[in-house]
Amino acid sequence: MVKAERRTEQRMVNEIMELLVTHYGGGLTEEDLDQGIEALQRAIEVARKSHEGQLRKSGEPYFFHPLRVAHRAARHWMDFASIISCLLHDVVEDTPVTLGEIEEQFGEEVALLVNGLTKVATAELSREALKAETYRKTLLLAIEDVRVLCLKFWDRMDNLETISALNPTKQALIATESRKIYVPLARHLGMGSVATKMEALSLRILYPSRAERYQRVVRALQMQSGTGLRKIRSNVSQAFDHQKLSFALRDRWRRFSIAAVRGVGRGLATLYTLEIQVDTTMDAYLALGVLHRLYNPIPGKLRDHLTVPSQFGYQSLKTSVQAGEYRLRVEITTRKLARFNESGVLTPGFEFRLDNFQDLMRSLLEGESAIDTASLRLASASIQVYTPHGKICTLPEGSSALDFAFVIHEKLGLYAWRARINGQTRQLKTRLLDGDQVQIERREAPGVLPKWLDWAVTPRARNQIRRYLRSRVQDGKESLD
Repeated sequence: MVKAERRTEQRMVNEIMELLVTHYGGGLTEEDLDQGIEALQRAIEVARKSHEGQLRKSGEPYFFHPLRVAHRAARHWMDFASIISCLLHDVVEDTPVTLGEIEEQFGEEVALLVNGLTKVATAELSREALKAETYRKTLLLAIEDVRVLCLKFWDRMDNLETISALNPTKQALIATESRKIYVPLARHLGMGSVATKMEALSLRILYPSRAERYQRVVRALQMQSGTGLRKIRSNVSQAFDHQKLSFALRDRWRRFSIAAVRGVGRGLATLYTLEIQVDTTMDAYLALGVLHRLYNPIPGKLRDHLTVPSQFGYQSLKTSVQAGEYRLRVEITTRKLARFNESGVLTPGFEFRLDNFQDLMRSLLEGESAIDTASLRLASASIQVYTPHGKICTLPEGSSALDFAFVIHEKLGLYAWRARINGQTRQLKTRLLDGDQVQIERREAPGVLPKWLDWAVTPRARNQIRRYLRSRVQDGKESLD
């Protein structure tokens, strides 16, 4: 290994250690911390020795891949067991080391996580069947421990960033798979920032020319608006200082995406967001009032996700203002919530709807294909509706009253007759809108019809409708016999 590579390796190892001690040192006894550090050092040696002599397609020593994956995981609040699993995640698949040996040396927890990142391998299945089984295995283990998916995200992101040595066809397959499966899964774990980065990396591979044109537009807009934005930030800073608010301003330019390309013509209003971080929720509302006094708010553009978080846990105040010649998007959040918005389920204190996530994973596993990517993608855009008692129910955008019935209870879905939406009688196929209040009226007997499959969009509803219809067909055959 050349000196530069040794320096890079040592720097990353030191940063991983510092992050783990910073994030977890205060909550561990001195003995537990020492044991964690010792296990991590052993994992580094096992990974380095196991991958010794192996090179990636680019010619880079293979060990740098698991090291970068571990470094990314450490930056997102992952614990000792997770970081150790990152370092070892390819040794079972690519070296003689067995999963049993991993469990013996590092324990059941690390073995489970490593197993979740190890592909299914058997000569009896085709390549597509192996991929499908690997998906199922990952989802099953994610139901048991959500960290399995998070580790998969870091592995996939590093692969996307270092993919140029592969042939274009293989690159496109990996990028497409990432967009269809791992991007929406990241959103479901509250990791919106991770999902956005992964989608941008995937699209850059699939549409390189379009990505470069987009970046040129963004760079030109940054040049044109630089002076004006500096003046706006200065005005905001002075107004907040006057109120003795502790704050931080952050420029956020939109990453490459299909939606971003479509919004290019609208300029700064769609490609730039001014993020304001303050100390407390009360400070966030005060900052909003100061901002709206400084610059005129655009009617209808205020979204309060501090009081009611978005489906995936994103928490901020979103508004648009007219700042002189510029129309700006502004997001106001607290420093603590900014960490939630960055790392989602991994951040200490994040309120994760684990039951909802596990239900979605089970629904995907019960589907007719290896993973119902259409339903997964749809579930990434959501609405929030209310039961008659005021309880919030989160559904995929485009859901019908029938979907709502099955979300409340399987029996309510099977016996559903019609819906009352905001007090008005409607058919079960009626699509719901954000904020609707919904009540389901029941029949005395199940009224499931084949056309219900056209009305429902959620995996749970469609699976239960199919299951009921199949049981009716089976009962009919048995009665004929």
